[in-house]
Amino acid sequence: MYRSNVLVCGGTGCTSSNSQAIIAKLREEIAARGLEEEINVVQTGCFGLCALGPIMIVYPEGSFYSKVEVEDIPEIVEEHLVKGNVVKRLLYQETVKGDEVVGLNETAFYSKQQRLALRNCGVIDPERIDEYIAMDGYSALAKVLTEMKPEDVVNEILESGLRGRGGGGFPTGRKWSFAAAQKSDEKYVCCNADEGDPGAFMDRSVLEGDPHAVLEAMAIAGYAIGASQGYIYVRAEYPIAVKRLQIAIDQAHEYGLLGDNIFGTGFKFDIQLRLGAGAFVCGEETALITSIEGNRGEPRPRPPFPAVKGLYQKPTILNNVETYANICQIILNGAKWFSSIGTEKSKGTKVFALGGKIEHTGLVEVPMGTTLREIVEEIGGGVPDGKKFKAAQTGGPSGGCIPADHLDVPIDYDNLIAIGSMMGSGGLIVMDETTCMVDIAKFFLEFTVDESCGKCTPCRIGTKRLLEMLEQITNGNGTLELLDEMEKLCYYIKDNALCGLGQTAPNPVLSTLKFFRDEYVAHVVDKKCPAGVCKALLTLSIDPDKCKGCTMCARVCPAGAISGTVKNPHTIDTTKCVKCGACIEKCKFGAISKK
Repeated sequence: MYRSNVLVCGGTGCTSSNSQAIIAKLREEIAARGLEEEINVVQTGCFGLCALGPIMIVYPEGSFYSKVEVEDIPEIVEEHLVKGNVVKRLLYQETVKGDEVVGLNETAFYSKQQRLALRNCGVIDPERIDEYIAMDGYSALAKVLTEMKPEDVVNEILESGLRGRGGGGFPTGRKWSFAAAQKSDEKYVCCNADEGDPGAFMDRSVLEGDPHAVLEAMAIAGYAIGASQGYIYVRAEYPIAVKRLQIAIDQAHEYGLLGDNIFGTGFKFDIQLRLGAGAFVCGEETALITSIEGNRGEPRPRPPFPAVKGLYQKPTILNNVETYANICQIILNGAKWFSSIGTEKSKGTKVFALGGKIEHTGLVEVPMGTTLREIVEEIGGGVPDGKKFKAAQTGGPSGGCIPADHLDVPIDYDNLIAIGSMMGSGGLIVMDETTCMVDIAKFFLEFTVDESCGKCTPCRIGTKRLLEMLEQITNGNGTLELLDEMEKLCYYIKDNALCGLGQTAPNPVLSTLKFFRDEYVAHVVDKKCPAGVCKALLTLSIDPDKCKGCTMCARVCPAGAISGTVKNPHTIDTTKCVKCGACIEKCKFGAISKK
């Protein structure tokens, strides 16, 4: 038995910050001291607090080291692991209360979280099935195969109130019941791991940190509807997730937890991976199914829905990674336990990828009904650099921007829709006063236009026209009449597009028009961008009373637009200025402003 377990994050974020080299150095230093039998180094998935990576936690003390570098490892090994002295300079400072070091759950970031889908992320080695089994892994599958009938499983999921975590929030149990009721010689279970929203990385982290949870849940779903084959459609841009999924599938086969005669019950179920090439539209269920079949990923008209005619025209259920990550806990703890968490119509927890202008970038999992204020100000640590919160974008390109007036709205499916946004898969991008809301709407429209499959005219042409209108506005050529035309086009696209991508594409425009119309008016009437972002509407000028004549601005100007002599005020030739902002960044005296 080890006296110390050292957990190091091996998720994508920390890996990009050199955590693999940290793990290698740890093992080298431990081996050099002959401590391999006493100290265990564990590569885990994401801990959640991505802003502080690479992260290392030493148990049983629970010491949380953040922003660890390879050069720090000899000191940690010698001082902490050999001598028993915690290296305080490397500790996450919120765990240090005077002379006392507190546990993670006492910090602001973790104290309000309730980790269900993320329960094993940052806790176990995702590449070792034994560690998953030690955390009750595959107990839920054993329970349903030996103690429950397929209809009992479906009813348990129905009673739990679990809704799909991929965007629309459709009741998971109802989807399973539709597929279970179909008579067919073949049925399929699919997992949507094609997470494509800008700023979203929830599903990736579950796959990297707890892949067996998804495999076990898919096998349970297969038993519930009468399917023997599953497919995980995962983005090829997720190499760590793909690698760990394949390792998990191979291990499950080796242990007899996938394949024929699972637990000696005669039930058989297998899973294969299918890699997506990064098309955003393949996050839509029918486009994803079409892609698995080997065809171009384009959506199909519905009905018929996949539960009736899906993959290869057979009954199919498709849920996303986070939805599956809740299944085993529902089976083991019961529907009543799960439904006791959250709100009346939105049960359980939700994982959010918190990014943008926020102190603590990372993954958070909170009960449904938690307010946006709690997530942003308490868990996320607020907006940095003394700036004010302006808005939060939820639901990615399909969602909307939530203004400060709605900071105290409890976040669940229905409340977000009521204020013009949506849950989506869980991306949550925070914006401060330096963000232009017209520019944000344009950013998401650019993404949608680029990712449209082009199958239906409202999306293919409509979103392009919508983007052209936004470009007119940010270039200073907009009118008040254009705003009305743009709003009408938004509703036309919503009502007529073939799939969810097109139907929700106007949401960022509609929500910013609703809550930040004054910014649109400033762009079209005053020809000004209040946030100072839209270059065509900016004029840079130098205050002669503040300028010291240091010449730094002239030296960094790429267009040669700034002139002046040493120790004398400089001037900007607006006909040459490209408004890049380099001069503003370098001026130490605050003499340059944009209006």
